[in-house]
Amino acid sequence: MFDVAVFGSLFLTLFVIMDPPGITPIFLALTAGRPAKVQRRMAFQAVAVAFGVIAVFGLLGQQILDYLHVSVPALMIAGGLLLLLIALDLLTGKTDEPTQTKDVNVALVPLGMPLLAGPGAIVSVILAVQNAGGAAGQISVWTAIVAMHVVLWLAMRYSLLIIRVIRDGGVVLVTRLAGMMLSAIAVQQIINGVTQVIQNA
Repeated sequence: MFDVAVFGSLFLTLFVIMDPPGITPIFLALTAGRPAKVQRRMAFQAVAVAFGVIAVFGLLGQQILDYLHVSVPALMIAGGLLLLLIALDLLTGKTDEPTQTKDVNVALVPLGMPLLAGPGAIVSVILAVQNAGGAAGQISVWTAIVAMHVVLWLAMRYSLLIIRVIRDGGVVLVTRLAGMMLSAIAVQQIINGVTQVIQNA
């Protein structure tokens, strides 16, 4: 009732794409200045949103894309552009949002989507669900998805200890580094999307 090969393949794929160690500095930068309780809640919210998006696309992904006439490359380019806007805000220090919505917004966008539940993770899950044979394959796929989100939550939840060590100056440095990393991820995602559009033309 459980296919270890399917589980391992999808888990490693999602680990590389969703990159828990790489998401840590971005999470720290986006949640800097909030109380520890709020930061912990935001870590859970981000993972919950990512899991919800991944689950929906895992169950109905191909039908949703077909219904909206959206191609995977278009999804990649859109996600890249959104990440690039967030990265520019981090690099320039313009990370403030309206007080009444900033906690929710950061947890949902960009943490939940498109950072965690980005085009790469969505496409990987859609393909894994489609290719999983029988009940054992499906159980293995969904177990890998759940396990990956638990790892993401643990990485963000316990990364908050770093803030106590690096203090405000360190947070500013982490914010700039996160912006640079995020901009590189965004540009690469846009390039990949444009390349696929050209190849499919």
